[in-house]
Amino acid sequence: MGKLSFIAGVAAGYVLGAKAGQKRYEQIRERASQVWSSDPVQTRVDTVKEAVKEQAPVLGAKLGDAAKTAGSSALSAGAHSKDRFTGEDLPETIHRGSDGKLHADTSGFGPGGDKLP
Repeated sequence: MGKLSFIAGVAAGYVLGAKAGQKRYEQIRERASQVWSSDPVQTRVDTVKEAVKEQAPVLGAKLGDAAKTAGSSALSAGAHSKDRFTGEDLPETIHRGSDGKLHADTSGFGPGGDKLP
């Protein structure tokens, strides 16, 4: 019964929305444009832009410091991290080729060529 009520609600919403159509959409869009262009809103937008311009260098420096700290922590994790990046700690079915890329040995997977239809 709950599914039927939900479907009926969706259908009613679709029909009512379709009736409102393009004309109502244009009315809403025009009103939103008028509000955005109004002096009080644009005054606030300018205030926020100036605050962002003032704080951007400070925030950028803090983010840079945080990134350096995170990078140092990742590098100091030890040999295990190095093994994962160099491929030395890979499963037997995966190896690093002479091109430096990882390659998988798929010969042990699937039904095999002699078992295919």
